[in-house]
Amino acid sequence: MQDLLVRLAIALGIGLLVGVERGWRTRKWPGGSRAAGVRTYALCGLSGGVFAAVSQALGGAPVLVAGFLVFAAVFTVFSLREMRARRQFSATGLVAALLVFALGALAVVGDARVAGACGIVVAGLLASREMLHGLVRRLTWVELRSALVLLGMTVIVLPLLPDRAIDPFNSVNPREIWLFTVLTAAISYAGYVSIKVAGPQVGIVISALAGAVVSSTSVTIAFARRAKAGDPVGLLAGGAALAAMVSLLRVLTLLALVAPALLAVVAPPTLAAAAVFALGAVALMRRREPGAAPGTEPGNPFELQSLLVFAAVFAAVCALSGWLLQRVGTAGLLVISAVIGIVDVDVATLNAARLPAGTVAPEAAGSAILAALLVNGLARVVFGVAGGTPGYALRLLLVSVLAGLAGGGVLLALRA
Repeated sequence: MQDLLVRLAIALGIGLLVGVERGWRTRKWPGGSRAAGVRTYALCGLSGGVFAAVSQALGGAPVLVAGFLVFAAVFTVFSLREMRARRQFSATGLVAALLVFALGALAVVGDARVAGACGIVVAGLLASREMLHGLVRRLTWVELRSALVLLGMTVIVLPLLPDRAIDPFNSVNPREIWLFTVLTAAISYAGYVSIKVAGPQVGIVISALAGAVVSSTSVTIAFARRAKAGDPVGLLAGGAALAAMVSLLRVLTLLALVAPALLAVVAPPTLAAAAVFALGAVALMRRREPGAAPGTEPGNPFELQSLLVFAAVFAAVCALSGWLLQRVGTAGLLVISAVIGIVDVDVATLNAARLPAGTVAPEAAGSAILAALLVNGLARVVFGVAGGTPGYALRLLLVSVLAGLAGGGVLLALRA
């Protein structure tokens, strides 16, 4: 009984939540001119819960189905009369009421947490009408096409790819490679949206920090495309430097979790380089450039052709690293880490950190990780040159060289 009362309370709460939004939106209408308000939507949710409880007690679904059909018919009649009286055409209120009834039923016979979460989502969507309509009005064909391509890459192509190595070196996994490609496109699109909504400076900072948590290389490539599309190169280069800083800190966090003994070797030069990247990002993003006005329109979110080229290059690098691992073995850890570091420092870090103690000295493993970081920094510059503009590449190169010199200087001082 206590569980049923809680579930019915959740059903009532769902109706109240949606009803408050609906009532607020029609608060200026005269009394008796609307089909439903706060009380009616609350009763809709409770009705769904009661019909579900009755059908559960009787051991059959027909009671719930019949109750839903009767409720839908009655509410539709009143909604039609309201639309005729106000000369408006909108099925939002009707659909919301049907959803409230269904979610009220789900709260009783199903997962009440899912029902409550869906109720919050419904209320949020209803309250976001102006914002969503404004976004649709401002949406361009290029933005819609890119969103559809990204969804197709993720929902259609990704599940079809085999999640296993298909090469003799056990290193080329099609699903992992495509997932990295999807990530690159998603970061590019997220950066495009954040720049358009929040302005160039804030948008780039948000997309750089969020994207670099997963892949600073993807951020660098995405920002290079933004620069080539005409966005302010100084802000974008600063964002790429910020992403590089986050990438270095992410590696140190990974080592602290899996191989803390290596921090003594890796942390000092890495922190020095991260500090230079942070200072460089601040300097680049504070500098005003011609064409870097807040009203600058971002270009195309991403190009599918360039993403396919990147996926092919990534697969080739994975195959090369697998071949080196088989031919050279752990004795060539430095070379292997450097090759893997071209595209993924996390893989190189874990590869060096996972080796059993005694097989490789901590200095050698730490040097392999530092080599991966250095090569990854150089690779980011190369990707910036290949995909961006000279201005973007030169700024990124300057900050990367200074960071490399700072890290190398600390390393030499410690080993002197």
